[in-house]
Amino acid sequence: MAARVLVAFAVASAMFVAVSGQKFNAIFSFGDSMSDTGNLCVNGPPAGLTLTQPPYGETFFGRATCRCSDGRLVVDFLAEKFGLPLLPPSKRGGSDFRRGANMAIIGATTMDSGFFQSLGIGDKIWNNGPLNTQIQWFQQLMPSICGSSCKTYLSKSLFVLGEFGGNDYNAQLFGGYTPEQAAGQSGTIVDGIGKGVEQLIGLGAMYVVVPGVLPVGCFPIYLTLYGTSNAGDYDQYGCLTRFNTLSSRHNSLLQAKVSSLQSKYPWARIMYADFYSHVYDMVKSPSNYGFSTNLRACCGAGGGKYNYQNGARCGMSGAYACSNPSSSLSWDGIHLTEAAYKQIADGWVNGPYCHPPIMS
Repeated sequence: MAARVLVAFAVASAMFVAVSGQKFNAIFSFGDSMSDTGNLCVNGPPAGLTLTQPPYGETFFGRATCRCSDGRLVVDFLAEKFGLPLLPPSKRGGSDFRRGANMAIIGATTMDSGFFQSLGIGDKIWNNGPLNTQIQWFQQLMPSICGSSCKTYLSKSLFVLGEFGGNDYNAQLFGGYTPEQAAGQSGTIVDGIGKGVEQLIGLGAMYVVVPGVLPVGCFPIYLTLYGTSNAGDYDQYGCLTRFNTLSSRHNSLLQAKVSSLQSKYPWARIMYADFYSHVYDMVKSPSNYGFSTNLRACCGAGGGKYNYQNGARCGMSGAYACSNPSSSLSWDGIHLTEAAYKQIADGWVNGPYCHPPIMS
């Protein structure tokens, strides 16, 4: 057994070098609104979905594309860096998925609906695209992607699993749970992500990026909805401490999970992408990243300290974008700008915000 593992590890190491010196066959992405490139809108956008309206997409595409940003997302920049086309949404019929597909869908969770129903918050989940379902969507595409040679083809492709977890916590928080109560479910949520990684490895994946969740206590939506008059509820950068503590707990457990999976599958390259530290550093030192605004949304109706109002969100009547989105970290109070996503992608490819980096 030990000899077989050593041989497998040696073969994998040789493949790491080979892929590092050339392009991946494809990129396959799973996740939520941080990476959806159009799945939610394939059959027509749901009523009231503001991201199908201007000024979404204005920076790069010149039109709304169902991406939750002013332009490209992390997964778009990864595709560009490896010479691949921007990933088509997996639900779009007639697409060629051999060089990549995106299973991510806005609102996606790690856990299935039964989990939220057991917590009494089933009404807070509004789509049917959790992690397990997205992997099923991918399996349905596999015959058209790689035929009978999937193990070989997928072993030279890049998989991006997430981030997952953000909406699992959103459902709880918006359903009346405290951050501390939501943190009690972190172990279950992280286990779900770990099972997803193992499913992909079982299908042939060898390169898997597993991002953590973001410092949501620094996001305009949370600062607006959960802001207090108690200065002790905020850190020195103006972020809500309790919400960032929730994110940190999730990420700590996820890093431990990734470490255990790295030991269990030494022939695979399983990478923890540190969304939290990179974005938090952008909040702490915005000028280092070219940002003049860190806690205020670029796109909104101009109201309040953080430019976020539920009744006047980006894409709604009366909302507008700031004159230079690339100078802002936050796009719509919930998601980031293209300028932020580009720098995050750089940090994943070359480090130091991916462990190990995609390229090394």
